[in-house]
Amino acid sequence: MKRREFITLLGGAAVWPLAAGAQQPKQMKRIGVITPFNENDSESQRRVSAFRQGLQELGWTDGRNVRFDYRGGAGDPDRIRAYAAEIVRLKPDVILANSAQILLALQRETRTISIVFVQVDDPVSNGIVSNLAHPGGNITGFTPAESPMGGK
Repeated sequence: MKRREFITLLGGAAVWPLAAGAQQPKQMKRIGVITPFNENDSESQRRVSAFRQGLQELGWTDGRNVRFDYRGGAGDPDRIRAYAAEIVRLKPDVILANSAQILLALQRETRTISIVFVQVDDPVSNGIVSNLAHPGGNITGFTPAESPMGGK
């Protein structure tokens, strides 16, 4: 699964390139997911369920052609760092994260595995990406607002 295709799905785009939906991978793909919530948190479970359903609609079925590795940091910095290291050791094809704290932990662990973030405030000021248009490196994603937009 290519990083841009993954980002398109996360952005809620209705159409993914046909190649991604039509071709079945020869080996199972692996997606690591780290959230700042407790794994039993209802909001976290709702988001993960929506993510899995979106991928399933595109032909990616858990256990058939994709495997998910979920971790919930429960807001604990030590736990988040440990889970970041653990997920990287599993060598997923891509990692999904949704907090600056998780991204910074992942950034310390890998510069090669693609990492996609969602709803991270000001990833540029946090030093996660160089800029939103061209993030560079192995990290890219979506932010609900950019710092310069705050005054508008």
